[in-house]
Amino acid sequence: MNSFTDIVEEIKSIISAEIAPKKVFDKDVAAVLGISQMNFATMKKRDKIPFNELLDFCAKRSLSINWLLYGQSPESLVDATNKFYIVKYFNDINASAGGGSDVEFEEVEELEIPEQFVFMLGGEKELKNIEAINVSGDSMEPTFSYNDIVFINRSKTDVNRGGIFTIRTEGGLFIKRVHKRIDGKLDVISDNSVYDKQILAPNELEIVGRVVSRFGDVD
Repeated sequence: MNSFTDIVEEIKSIISAEIAPKKVFDKDVAAVLGISQMNFATMKKRDKIPFNELLDFCAKRSLSINWLLYGQSPESLVDATNKFYIVKYFNDINASAGGGSDVEFEEVEELEIPEQFVFMLGGEKELKNIEAINVSGDSMEPTFSYNDIVFINRSKTDVNRGGIFTIRTEGGLFIKRVHKRIDGKLDVISDNSVYDKQILAPNELEIVGRVVSRFGDVD
């Protein structure tokens, strides 16, 4: 997958015709993505790819995000014949990596993903079990950050081997590491060391599904 710096250069090539003969700068890319210059600079420094904004950019220009993520040149845009798959995207659901999130309405969209990304989700046979939601909060940084899109396999709810799961408690919907203890209770862990570990009984939470990816591998 390309770095954010590489993606920025691709976007400059794509929008150069729109603002010619003026030279394209980072601030122009930030503007078309709808990101403030300060946030844009931080993302570029940390190599944090703004997937939501890239999806909007591609949708408005009838492009595929695969062209940006995997380094295909602008000249190949018209003739590209890549294969894509669709997963359910609940764009109004935010699983908190922090303070919890409750959902009253679930609006489902179709999220297009490139063929190269399908293997990260477990292969084509698993796509029927995959749903995508948003992340809010900072308790799972640096693994996940605010506005990341994460992919959940709802068929994988076994916590015996541990891992990162979407869970539902009285406090709302969360993304946490879950480890089963010898006494049968569950350690609910944040990757951000600022947040304390919780110990819950199995009947105090619902395992919604295992987090399998976020446009990249999950440790």
